[in-house]
Amino acid sequence: MAAMTDYLENKLIDWFFRAQAIGITGATAAAGTGPANLYFGLLTAAPSDSSGGTEVSGGSYARVQVVAGTTTFANTQASGTGASSGTGGTTSNSSTITFPAPTGNWGSVTHFGVYDASSGGNLLIHGALTTAKTVNNGDAAPSFAAGAFTFQIDN
Repeated sequence: MAAMTDYLENKLIDWFFRAQAIGITGATAAAGTGPANLYFGLLTAAPSDSSGGTEVSGGSYARVQVVAGTTTFANTQASGTGASSGTGGTTSNSSTITFPAPTGNWGSVTHFGVYDASSGGNLLIHGALTTAKTVNNGDAAPSFAAGAFTFQIDN
């Protein structure tokens, strides 16, 4: 089994989450920067690598757009906005991510997804919430503090 180096992990995180040029020797201009925006969604049934699970719908639900960048996702050493140089291959959201307040019952939210579009599109990353949360009409807008969404490459 092979493993990515810290160098490649840092480059991939900076490219995908932090909208930086890939910066790998020999990379083509087509590599450019990663996506300009990521869209966070909530799910009531587990997704997998080949299926999307069940995303919340109705009741004012909408995915939350997060601009990819050095101020919205931490570098891998979690020390600020500079280039990643850590050894853990990990990043997280740098600010709170808040969904719309529900105007209908959303059900038991168990998972989250990161998509490449505000609706439809492709599920790129998914994970289970630490604790499932039933979201009902009139509840406060679901909110996730800085550092609540953690993403790790390789390690």
